[in-house]
Amino acid sequence: MVRESFALLRCSGPDVCELMHDGCATACVQDAAFAYVAVYKRHVSVGFFQGTELPDPVGMLEGRGKFMRHVKLRPGVGIDRSSLERLVSAAHRNVVARLGR
Repeated sequence: MVRESFALLRCSGPDVCELMHDGCATACVQDAAFAYVAVYKRHVSVGFFQGTELPDPVGMLEGRGKFMRHVKLRPGVGIDRSSLERLVSAAHRNVVARLGR
């Protein structure tokens, strides 16, 4: 689940680089982070640093912070993969736009 999730982030654009930040695999464009994968005992979170700005028509995003949102993935529980892919793509487009590229 973790590898598949981070592969999704990694493949969101040719300009994506990766690093470890606070113990989480983090996807960046230049030096701007846009998403991460965090591993917990009972779930994996795919988080978005500017998650409040992302379109989420099916309501996958969780969280109440000022900016960040995440999607929880649990073993044995299905996920709407195409909606998750759209969130990742939107997060990548968002960071690229913020960088003025």
